[in-house]
Order: sequence, then structure tokens, then C-alpha cells
Amino acid sequence: MDVNSNNFIQALHNRDLEALRKVTKADLHNHFVLGGCRAFIKEKTGVDIIPYKGVMHSMEEMHKWNDQNLGDKFNNLEMRQLLIDATIVQAVNDGVKILEIGEDVWGLDAYFHGNIQKLIDSFKQSQKEYGKEVELRLQIGMSRHCSINSLEKWLEPFWDEKAFYSIDLYGVEHAQGIGNFKSIYRKAKSKGLKLKAHVGEWGTAEDVREAVDVLELDEVQHGIAAVESKEVMHYLRDNKIRLNITPTSNVILGRVKNHSLHPIKELYHSGIDVTINSDDVLIFDSDVSKEYLRLYENGVLSEHELDDIRLNGLKNLD
Repeated sequence: MDVNSNNFIQALHNRDLEALRKVTKADLHNHFVLGGCRAFIKEKTGVDIIPYKGVMHSMEEMHKWNDQNLGDKFNNLEMRQLLIDATIVQAVNDGVKILEIGEDVWGLDAYFHGNIQKLIDSFKQSQKEYGKEVELRLQIGMSRHCSINSLEKWLEPFWDEKAFYSIDLYGVEHAQGIGNFKSIYRKAKSKGLKLKAHVGEWGTAEDVREAVDVLELDEVQHGIAAVESKEVMHYLRDNKIRLNITPTSNVILGRVKNHSLHPIKELYHSGIDVTINSDDVLIFDSDVSKEYLRLYENGVLSEHELDDIRLNGLKNLD
């Protein structure tokens, strides 16, 4: 056991959040627009973004929170850059060594005037200014609500840029059939990108397996519905499919009753490759250190199991 592991385990024993934040970890499921440091945003803009309290009952409630707390305040390039900066600052403050974030494909035209290099440079400049020690893995983001024709058009500038590490699909899981995205994912695979998609947060275990099969996914964002099926869990384990899980998000969005009942325990004990991540820090008050501490305090996983997951997230999957 190395020094980091000793420090991590001791911090959990002591319920010491600040000590946990000094231990290296990964955040592989972070939506940068909502993934930043609230204190940094308030310092730079005067906007105080208060996390959601209670349990939501639909994605519409989450969209309402976004409208009330962000609205149009950040809908320009300067503010988009600030949100990127805030996410890098958040990672550094939380001991995150590997951070996977990126821009939605429609954002290239909306914020960066179609200049792909300007988009890449925005993330790289934030890394250089605020987090040189952070390994930044740039992700291409897509919404299920967009037409395939629009996505294919928006993706064209991204395909030959070596700066991107992965591609992800998010939005309401049944907005359109998963098979509609197959050609996009085949091209992404040919470009050497890690293939990820949000699935099994709202859907079923079979939805998880179908998405992995059809899109040939390497990783699933959420995937907690897999716990409904031993067969699907074995499938994920045997095919070494990683689930990037965000516990507090699952609880506040009403997908899990409380932390003590979170299915990450059964998924991990079934031998599935899982990681623990933040999702949307500003909404859920869910930095990665808090996620580890909440799982520990609720008796979901032991300190050694949580450290095993932490170390697993720091592994390079290439």
C-alpha cells in the first residue's frame, strides 16, 4: 500500500474531507458547464450558485434549476471560458489528477465561431493557467435530442483533431433509438476515440447491454440499471466495460432512494470495472472527495474497496 492509499484510508476513518482532497483521484464523468468551483465563479462574476436541495422527480426539474441559476448569464465565449476555468480549478482543489471534460459539438459554432483550434486552445489554456498538474482528456459531447444529420455536420471539424480522447452521448435516453448513432460511433472508433455513452441512468439493464453491443462502447456513463440483471452484470464484467458512476446525482435525481442503497456496491462486488465521479458539481454538491466520503459514511463500501476504485480510476485504459 502506497502513501496515497494510507492517506486516503486514514482520511476516510477520520471523516476528514480536506485530507481526502489532497489524495490523487480521477473524475471521468464531469459536465464542465456544471462541473466547476462555485467559489471561483462567485469571485469572478458575483453569481452565487446554490446547489439543489431535496430530490428531483424529472429532468424537467433539473432544466428548471439550470434556467434559474445559470440562465443566459454564461451564454457567450467569455463566460464559457470562465466555466472551463472553474472546472479546472475545481479539479485541482479536489485532488483530481485525471479530468475528462469537453464541449458539445453544437458549442463549436455557438461559442467558438466554428474555429476548432480556438475551442481546443480554450481548454488547454485553462489547464496551463490553473491546472498544469491535471491530465486533461478532451471529450466530444453529443445530445440525443439532435438530429443525426446535424450531429454529423457538427462533428466534421472534430474528427481529425488528435487532441480529443473520447466521445460521449447524453440526454434523455429514449429521445431516439440507440441504433441511430451506430455510424457515428463506427467513425469515432476508426479515429481511435474511447467510446462512451450515458445509458442505464433512467433506462433498463437491457438498454445498457444494447448500447454497449450496438455502439461497441468502452465505457458507460452511469449504467446503474445493469444491477437489475445478473446476466447483464456478467456481460459487463466479462467484456471489461467500465461504468463511470455518480452516486449523489443518482440520489438527487431519484434514481436511487439513498446513498446506503446505491447499487455501486453490488456492481463492484460482481467484478465490474467501476469509477466514482462528480457529474454536475454545481447542482449536486458532488465533488469526487465528497462522493467517496458519502459512500463510506453510509456503509456502502469499505475504505479498502473505495481505495481500490480510486486507484482503478487512475489507470490508463489505453
